[in-house]
Amino acid sequence: MSERNDDLAVALFGELFMADQLARNRVSKALPKGMELSHFSVLNHLARIGDERTPAQLARAFHVTRGAMTNTLNRLEWAGHVHIRPDWDDARQKFVAISPAGRAARDAAVQSVAPLIGEVVDALGADRVRAVLPVLRELRARLEREG
Repeated sequence: MSERNDDLAVALFGELFMADQLARNRVSKALPKGMELSHFSVLNHLARIGDERTPAQLARAFHVTRGAMTNTLNRLEWAGHVHIRPDWDDARQKFVAISPAGRAARDAAVQSVAPLIGEVVDALGADRVRAVLPVLRELRARLEREG
């Protein structure tokens, strides 16, 4: 990589890291009281896929350790937002599904954050956001493959 591309890469990742930090802070503050960003992320994922997942599958999807995912799932289960059941074929494995209360909590969280993130899209312009999404998706996919 040339020195010029090194500078470009450092600038790109610097902007990504700062945008990530700022976005996480803003969204976390907008979430309903008691809901953490990790809780919202898992509930949103489960609501979107509409199917059960194992804790290991969820940990891989979020690029976190199984222990971190277990902690998040335990908190979500305690709040009644997910159901965790054993695998009837393999007792060592469990399955996680979003509960009706979890779906309601996720929907309330979306209602809380949607105006905030919608303002950002409005300020940047929908066409510009649509134009940058393919690049960001390709960057994410490349990092996932290499990671």
